[in-house]
Amino acid sequence: MTDKPDNPAAFQLGVDAWMDACFGEPIKSDLLERTDRFIEEALELAQTMPGFNAERAHALVDYVFSRPVGERGQEVGGSMVTLAALCNPAGISMDEEARRELARIWTKVEAIRAKQAAKPVGSALPMLTERNHDHD
Repeated sequence: MTDKPDNPAAFQLGVDAWMDACFGEPIKSDLLERTDRFIEEALELAQTMPGFNAERAHALVDYVFSRPVGERGQEVGGSMVTLAALCNPAGISMDEEARRELARIWTKVEAIRAKQAAKPVGSALPMLTERNHDHD
């Protein structure tokens, strides 16, 4: 494993360090909140694509949740493959954009901490209170 910026392992470790700097262990390790954030970002990306709308997203949710649960590691791989397959025809370098975003969010640690302190914990959904719990 090298520390080259284009090394995916280095990128993942960089994200982990950023999560520590912004949020600390309890929020960083909250799998439900991390899943919410992943889905939120995936939907925001999908929203930028021609022809994708909320109706389509809802239909996909119904389709996915009507099927058996997959194996987590394989689904991570599938997510990465399909992200690359989406980025290719869209003319987007996923590696370049990932590095650019990580560099950008490192400049916003204090603002992100303040925003995090002002919102409900435990979800990307601002109105969700069912599972809110104190992370501090």
